[in-house]
Amino acid sequence: MSRIVVLAAGNDARGDDGIGPCLTARLSALDMPGVTVIDAFQFQVENALDLDGADAVLFIDAHLSQIEDVMLAPVVPTAAVAVQSHALSPAEVLRVCEQIGKAVPPSWLLSVRGDDFSLGAGLGVAAARRLEVAWDELRRWLAERA
Repeated sequence: MSRIVVLAAGNDARGDDGIGPCLTARLSALDMPGVTVIDAFQFQVENALDLDGADAVLFIDAHLSQIEDVMLAPVVPTAAVAVQSHALSPAEVLRVCEQIGKAVPPSWLLSVRGDDFSLGAGLGVAAARRLEVAWDELRRWLAERA
């Protein structure tokens, strides 16, 4: 059986930034064997350890600057890790895997456009629609790896 890691960043107390946690809550409720679901406010150095031994990884995050509603794209390690913050990009998390001598699993980013990340806001109407599209894409991605 494959070991799949789904790692979502986001904060459900910050409007559309809650898309990732919403998706992982749905996925966790399915209790799928071989699928590890991890919620994080942001991707961090320590997440490299979560990927150890994974056969495939899906990062999930919402983005304000994205034009497309939902994008699914492969992720490869970046050349360097910016040490300016605790928050890393998925590519930087993969680079940390390399730096600590761990194998880098095949990885993808499911990116969902958000419009409002205001503190205390709920998901907007457009974000709720995009959440459904992202849910379909997530299930399709998992089915391809089952």
